Amino acid sequence: MSGAGKKVADVAFKASRTIDWEGMAKVLVTDEARREFSNLRRAFDEVNTQLQTKFSQEPEPIDWDFYRKGIGSRIVDMYKEAYDSVEIPKYVDKVTPEYKPKFDALLVELKEAEQKSLKESERLEKEIADVQEISKKLSTMTADEYFEKHPELKKKFDDEIRNDYWGY
Repeated sequence: MSGAGKKVADVAFKASRTIDWEGMAKVLVTDEARREFSNLRRAFDEVNTQLQTKFSQEPEPIDWDFYRKGIGSRIVDMYKEAYDSVEIPKYVDKVTPEYKPKFDALLVELKEAEQKSLKESERLEKEIADVQEISKKLSTMTADEYFEKHPELKKKFDDEIRNDYWGY
């Protein structure tokens, strides 16, 4: 196998192990997003399988003696010499070092945004739970019960009454 083909196959194999497909699937909300994600995963698996099977195998060596018997040694030797003289240049990756720091910086930024988003989600879920609780109890709740949960409003109303400010 050529060096570049093997490297691509190795990177694809490692990437398939490090991708958290289940974690990403949990984040999806709509059915359309789930379908698109499923198509993406299927396409990734197909490409990865092809890389593992096609490019991970060394080519079979040529049986020059077999061809010498059938064609003649002079022409086979000429082809063998031409075959041996072909040099396939090794792939030198110049792109990855250039973009790796940018990618790493984006990963850090992504983690920070994820943490911020999780905190905001927790806050919003708590707020939703509070609103749902209040909406259930609203018909039977007294003002004192409401002010227990919202002391800042009680203070505001008490200040308005104390200062004789009735809003008009």
